[in-house]
Amino acid sequence: MSLYKNINDMPQPRDLMITIDHKSNSVLLPIYGSMVPFNVTTIRTVLGNQNTIRIIFNVPGTPLNPHDSNSLKNQDAIYLKEVSFRTKDSRHSSQVVQSFKTLKRQVMSRESERAERTSLVTQEKLKIASNKSKPLRLSNLWIRPPFSGRKKIPGTLEAHANGFRYSTTNERVDVLFANIKHAFVQPAEKEMTTLLHFHLHNHIMVGTKKTKDVQFYVHVMDVVQSLGGGRRSSAYDPDEIDEEQRERDRKNKINMEFNHFANRVNDMWQLPQFASLNLEFDQPLRELGFHGVPYKTSVFIIPTSSCLVELIETPFLVVSLSEIEIVNLERVGFGQKNFDMAIIFKDFKKDVLRVDSVPTSSLEGIKEWLDTIDIKYYESKLNLNWRQILKTITDDPQSFIDDGGWEFLNLDGSDSESGGSEESDKGYEPSDVEVESESEDEASESGSMVESEDEEEEDSEKESEEEKGKTWDELEREATNADREHGVEFDSEEERKRRKMKAFGKSRPGTSGGGGSSSMKNMPPSKRSKHRNSEKSWIIMDDEDLLDWDPDGVAGDESGS
Repeated sequence: MSLYKNINDMPQPRDLMITIDHKSNSVLLPIYGSMVPFNVTTIRTVLGNQNTIRIIFNVPGTPLNPHDSNSLKNQDAIYLKEVSFRTKDSRHSSQVVQSFKTLKRQVMSRESERAERTSLVTQEKLKIASNKSKPLRLSNLWIRPPFSGRKKIPGTLEAHANGFRYSTTNERVDVLFANIKHAFVQPAEKEMTTLLHFHLHNHIMVGTKKTKDVQFYVHVMDVVQSLGGGRRSSAYDPDEIDEEQRERDRKNKINMEFNHFANRVNDMWQLPQFASLNLEFDQPLRELGFHGVPYKTSVFIIPTSSCLVELIETPFLVVSLSEIEIVNLERVGFGQKNFDMAIIFKDFKKDVLRVDSVPTSSLEGIKEWLDTIDIKYYESKLNLNWRQILKTITDDPQSFIDDGGWEFLNLDGSDSESGGSEESDKGYEPSDVEVESESEDEASESGSMVESEDEEEEDSEKESEEEKGKTWDELEREATNADREHGVEFDSEEERKRRKMKAFGKSRPGTSGGGGSSSMKNMPPSKRSKHRNSEKSWIIMDDEDLLDWDPDGVAGDESGS
């Protein structure tokens, strides 16, 4: 590819310096006193610092640039890999790097646009309506996707003989009736925009972008409001009330204009020449909507009579109900706050559309909606690997049909079938097995009788041991272990004996210093014996205490009493 027809077309700089030529998409490098042009596509990158400019070329045969047909023909060719230049002007170095990046970005965008345009389907030309017929028109509309450029300008949408034309002062785009697959009109209710949306059969170019969805909209109220610089507003401020009323009136007016435009176009589409297109503006049914995440953010998805759409956030979601094979509701279970919805299309080559994080409160409404439009749905507790499932189906579709089709997703049916098979297996038993089972039952009954007798003997032995009771040593040992488990600190043996003797001495009547003698004297004779018996009943001594106890002193006390 020649960049210049002759040497006179090349720019002639005053000094031998690196030059970027935007007209011919070339970079001129000073080599041995001459300016040598290189196409910008042959250069991979340009790096620069204060003193050096480094230019790296695309070399065929490297991992980033494999061989193409031209390089294979000229295998003996020698390629320039890298060139470095020194400069005294640091500003010139940065200017060269920035100019190269800008030029390469423009060239790459033009190349990609050219490649996309080559893949577009050729369409008929728009037939402009005559001035006498006064085509239908909506003014001050914005378009999505927007035209390229920083400055956004509103335009006008007109309905002509065989399609729509949207035009601004600099750009225009045509949408033919024959290319429209679905048309929607969505008035502003809880949103801030009223819109017309067209989902197309084939892609078109909107500016430099290739798209199948074109939308024309208008804001019914100001998106940005000033919060400072004014006095504080009140709910009872008459100016605020008037402003809110004006916004409501403006919203109602815009909604009426869009609905009137859609109704007039619907009347046009009823003409015989457009009957085969089967076109009509559809309006979303907001009461059936639900929240979900089809792409990256949570949006409000609304069904229509023929589609499932989301037309506010980009990228848009438009799913034709006639193209849906089944819907699988995944992660459905008790205690789950949300679930996922997998939409499988009739064309198994298309990827499964997933709508994640749908609130569980919308589950019953979605089921009822799927029942009304006659779309089969299944439920599962886990997410499935649909790419592998569809690959298995496409590899062997006959076995998929023989195995029952989508019934492998019906977990309730499989559970009931397995339960019925178990019951049927239990209900059928051969005759010889019955005889064996009867003998086994008799042996088991005899064995159970022997076991029951053994158990009764063991129970009787345990009851006899319990009737004998425990000795004092065993009771004291259990009490000591219990105290240790509770962390009670034990005194020494001598202190324990001394404390018992002291308590025993105080409990005896007639001992010095005891309060028991005075209390006994004041008691009537009928109660003294009871009191003495109660005092004696709680004094318990083991064998070791009896050995240490002085019987003479006790005998003397008893003789004195």
